[in-house]
Amino acid sequence: MTPGALWIITMSGICIVIQSSAVHLRNMEHFITAVTHLEDLNPGLSPLALVTSLRKIADQSDSLAHDFVGSSDNQGDIHYENNSFITEQMNINHNLSNFLDEVTHHFITNAHDQRGVVLTPDGTTVALAPLLLGLEYGLRANEASNQPHGFYILPLAKYLGMSFLQFGNATPPKRLGLDGCWDSVSAPMVFTLSGVPSLATDALVHGGMDGAILGKHLSVVNSSEVNLSTLLRSYYLGTMEELDHDLSTHLRGRYRRENFKKITNLSLLQEKVADALHSHQQKGDLGVESLIEKGIKDFMLRYMECPAIIPRCMWGAAPPLVPLNPLSPPLPFLYIHHTAIPSKPCRSLQMCSKNMRAMQHFHQKGRGWYDIGYSFVVGSDGYIYEGRGWMSVGAHTKGHNTVGYGVAFIGNYTAHLPAQYDMELVHHHLVKCGVSNGFLQENFTILGHRQVVAGTECPGESLYSEITTWEHYKDMDPFK
Repeated sequence: MTPGALWIITMSGICIVIQSSAVHLRNMEHFITAVTHLEDLNPGLSPLALVTSLRKIADQSDSLAHDFVGSSDNQGDIHYENNSFITEQMNINHNLSNFLDEVTHHFITNAHDQRGVVLTPDGTTVALAPLLLGLEYGLRANEASNQPHGFYILPLAKYLGMSFLQFGNATPPKRLGLDGCWDSVSAPMVFTLSGVPSLATDALVHGGMDGAILGKHLSVVNSSEVNLSTLLRSYYLGTMEELDHDLSTHLRGRYRRENFKKITNLSLLQEKVADALHSHQQKGDLGVESLIEKGIKDFMLRYMECPAIIPRCMWGAAPPLVPLNPLSPPLPFLYIHHTAIPSKPCRSLQMCSKNMRAMQHFHQKGRGWYDIGYSFVVGSDGYIYEGRGWMSVGAHTKGHNTVGYGVAFIGNYTAHLPAQYDMELVHHHLVKCGVSNGFLQENFTILGHRQVVAGTECPGESLYSEITTWEHYKDMDPFK
C-alpha cells in the first residue's frame, strides 16, 4: 500500500479506516496514547464499542454472552440496553491499526518471545488481551439486567484452567509462569520468557488480574462518564507522589495483588476455573477437580501471598563476577538492613533501578564482592528488587551469610520509618512466600543487622525499634 492510501475493511461488522504506518514501542504509555487517538478519531463511540473493537483486533473470541448466560449461578439471560456497537463505524489509520494488531494479539514464538504484551512504568509486563476482555466484561455487565456472580474473573479463569489441564501433571508442575526480560527497559520492543512457559505466563496473569479489577469497577460506575484512556492512564501511569495526594483510591496497577485479593477468594476462583473448563470435563471429574484445586493453591501463593519482585534484568544488573555459591534452604534467619546510602527512599522504577545499579557497582568495585550483597532490596515504589535471590549466598551479614537472607530497605531509617506498605511487603508477604516455598524454616528468626555484627547501627534506630514488634523477631545478643 502506498503511503497515505486509505483502505476500508469490514471486521465483524465494524468498519475500519486504515492509513500510514510507523513503529511504536511496546509500553503501556504508547498503548494508552493509541487508545486516546481512537477516542479522538471516534468521539461518538461508546466505551463498550471501543473496547469491543480493540478486543476483536486482539483476535479474541466473541463468547461473552455465552460466558454470562452459562455462569454457574444460572441467573438467566442478560439483556443489553444497547447493542449498537455492532454496526458502529470506527475510524483508524494504518499506523494505529498495525500497532494495535501487533501489541494486542497474544502468542509465544518458538524462541519464547511473548507477543501481545507491554511494559508498564512500574516494571510489570502485562498482556493486553485478557485486560481488554476484563474491561469488556465489566462494561457489558454494567448494561445487564443481572450480573452473574464472579463474572469479572472469567477471562483469567480461562487461561488458568487451560494451563492446569496441559501442565498440571508435569514434574515439577508448570501450571503457572514464567516471567522474562525485555530487550530494553527504556525502549522495549521484544519480551523473552526465561524458560519454557505455561499457558498462564506472569504477563497473562497480570492482564487477567487487572481486567478483573477494572472490569468489576466498570460494572458499577456510571458508564456514560467512563473514558477508557483516562481510566487506564490513572491505573497504570499514576505516580507514588500522586497517590500521596489522593488517598481516596488505591485503584492502581502497583496494588493489583492486594486489590485482586479483595474481590475474590479460593472457592470463587475454583468455581470459575471449573466453569471455564466445562467443555473439557465431565461433571464430577475428580482428576480435573484435583488439578484445579492444586493449581488454584499455587496461584494464591504465587500471586496473592508472595510479593511482586522486580527481576535483575529489569533493574539493569551486571552479571556476578564469578558464579555464586548456592545456599541450602530452608534457612533459619532473615536479617534486616537499611542501605543508609542511598539515604533517600526511591519512588519509581527508574530511581530504584539507578540505586540498585549504584549499590551493585559499589559492592563489586569498592568492596571487592562478587555481586550486590543483599538477597533482596525494598524500594518505596511498592516493589521488592531481586539481589542475589533465594538460592545464592549473599554478602550482607558477615559470618552469617550461609544461614540467612539479607533484606535491605533503600534509605536511612535512623530517624524515621519506611512506609507501612513497604514494611508489610517484607514481614507479611516475603517471609510467608519464603516459608511456603521452602526457602525459610517455619520457625525462622528475624534479626537486625546490628544484633549479629558489631560496630553497626544498621538497620537504623527507628527501623530496628519497629522490627522488634514483628512476629519471628528474637531479642538476642550473640556478643554476650
